[in-house]
Parts: sequence; structure tokens; C-alpha cells
Amino acid sequence: MHRLFLLFGVVLAICLWGNPQAVAESRVPLTANVVLPKEDALESDGKIPDYLKAIAWSRPEAAPAFARLFKTTLFGGTLPPSVKAAMGLRVAERCESTYAVAHLKRWAKSLPVSRADESTLRLALSFADTLTRDVNGITDSEFARLRGTFNDAQMVELTLTTCFFNYFARLVAGLGLKAEDWLASTQPRTMEATVNPYASARVSLLTDGEMKVATDIAATGANTALGVGIPNSRRAMARVPDISGAWWDYMMVSRKGDEVPRSTLLQVSLAVSTLNGCRYCIVHQVVGLRRQNVEISKLLALQKDDSALTREEKAAVNFARKLTARPGSVTDSDWQTLQTAFPEKAAMSILLQTCTFAFMNRFTDNLKLPSEDEAIHIYQEVYKGNGPADKK
Repeated sequence: MHRLFLLFGVVLAICLWGNPQAVAESRVPLTANVVLPKEDALESDGKIPDYLKAIAWSRPEAAPAFARLFKTTLFGGTLPPSVKAAMGLRVAERCESTYAVAHLKRWAKSLPVSRADESTLRLALSFADTLTRDVNGITDSEFARLRGTFNDAQMVELTLTTCFFNYFARLVAGLGLKAEDWLASTQPRTMEATVNPYASARVSLLTDGEMKVATDIAATGANTALGVGIPNSRRAMARVPDISGAWWDYMMVSRKGDEVPRSTLLQVSLAVSTLNGCRYCIVHQVVGLRRQNVEISKLLALQKDDSALTREEKAAVNFARKLTARPGSVTDSDWQTLQTAFPEKAAMSILLQTCTFAFMNRFTDNLKLPSEDEAIHIYQEVYKGNGPADKK
């Protein structure tokens, strides 16, 4: 018992320091009227966090979807919510995202801790820290060691959880949010975690939810945006159907508000994926750019420098790289520079695209997902067999 309290004391002691001082006000307007389904509201007394108000400013439908995604990431799957909140705090600290730290400290302090969480927490924190620092940081030997404690679905859940909080930390850092005054005087609304009878199995048996998700994915047919069939990322995420379902639901509604050319968004995700060294996502972004009729000569030129980019693309890529490398370093000036090329809500599309690939890079390459055959074929047509797609 002493070891349990000592371990969690390291994570929770910092909760007593108080809310960190934010460096900037919100860089976008905050919409006051955000309506959430009662079952997805994570705050008591009708409080609405500013990150939902900021999302609702440009994408009203995405705010409830993001609230559901946050709730499901914490309380869905099979890992203890207290462990996932601690993982989120570790990610937020690593990203120097002061607003995210304030919220995740509060969650880590509020969620009940069980004796069974001790060994899980130690491994999960190390996993989240390593994967946040480096998309390819989890070595094969470390992955194998984790497999001694976690089954297949839980390995996917560890990855999804780390990916989500990397998204969240960058989102709120990019928005320049300041911790709400009511954080110190209120408690979050905790919920019952999902009870899964297969959580302790050494091999992950397909649950009813996974079977349904697999059927639904198959029913959607080919991925029309890339033309590579069902992406392997979708197949892997189906191991944790509630969290992955909430993620894809959020993705669908958040993309409806895009006011930026698709090719520009793909340049952002290519820059992020290249900076992170994500083989799987680099291949997909090149495929996407070719589908958008971007010339092979431009793609080849981008391997050297940014001179082939338009003014708008350069502004987007520069912002994305800074938010990717060190989220806490993004300033009001960086946001204003972005808005010279993408005024009003269009800048939000660049921010969300950057956050999305903080998520996807860590998911796909941490799990070493192979590129689809058609994606490899298109990539090799561009680069004549030289590049990350050569190795599955």
C-alpha cells in the first residue's frame, strides 16, 4: 500500500501547486452557447470548458463530438481512468501546454485510484512520455515487454490515449487558452469506467463492439479520399471500438468546417509527418497530394526545401512545425502571422490538421502499421523507389 501511495504521490503532488499561469488569452472567440448531451458533459454545474467554446466558434457540431471523445478516451476501453488521466498529465507537461496541465492535474486528483492500478500506471506513464517525445521512440524490445502486461486491445488503447492527449495539448496551446477561474472551486463529473470481460485475457478476443465496428468499416467500402481501400489505421483502431468510434465521429464533423484547400492541409500533414519521421503517414500524404493533382516535380522539390510552396502553404507549414516541435512555445505573434495568410476560421483548419497528425503519427508508426499496397505503388511512382515506403 505504501508503494501505491508513493507512486501516485509523484503524479498527484503537483496538483497541489495550483493552476499554472497561462501566457495568453484565447486567440479565437469563445462561443457562449454550447449545448452538450448530459451523458457527455464532463463538468458539473453546467460548466463548459473554454476548449469546447473555442471549437464551437468555427465548428458548432464538433464541440459535442469532442466532448464525447474526451469522455470516451478517459472512461471507455479497459484501462483504468486514473491511469489515463495520469498519462494525459504526463503528455501535457512534456508538451509544455499549461492549460492542458491545469485540466489534467484536476482529473488526476479527482479520479479514484485502486491497488490494481499501480503496475499499470508505471508502465503507462513511461509509454506516454516516450511516445510523446518521439513517434518512433518505443523500441521493439520495449513493446514486447509491455505485451507481458497488456493484451493487443490494451496496447492499441495505450497508443490511442497518448495520441489523444498529444492532440489536446497542441489544440489548447495553439488556441492560447487560459485556465478557467472555476477549475479550483469545482470538481469534474466522474463516470463509471467500461467493464470489459476480455480485459485480462492474454490475447485480445474480439468483443461484440469490435465485431460491429469491423462490419461497419467493411460496409463503408473503399476510402474514397486516398483510393487505397480500408486503411490499416482504421483496422487497428477497431481493437478499441468505443474510443476509435468517438475519434472518427469527431473527425467527420470537425472536417466539415474546413475553409482551406485540401492540398494545403495535406502539405501541413506532410510537414508534420516528415518532422516526426512517420513513415506510414508520409506515404499517405504523398498519395493524397497526387490525388489532388499536385505535380511530381513539386513533391520532389519539397524533399530539399520549401521553395516550391505558395505563400499560404509556407505560412501553414511554419506554424505546424512549431506547434509540432514545441507546443508551449507558440505565441500570439505566431497565430497572427498565420492569420495573415488564413484569416478568421481558416486558421483553425490549419491548427486542427496539425493536431490530427500529432495523433495519427504516433498511432500508426508506434504500432508499425504496414503501408497499403496501392499507397506504396503511388509513392514509388513519385520517388522512383527511393523513400520510406520501400520498407513495409
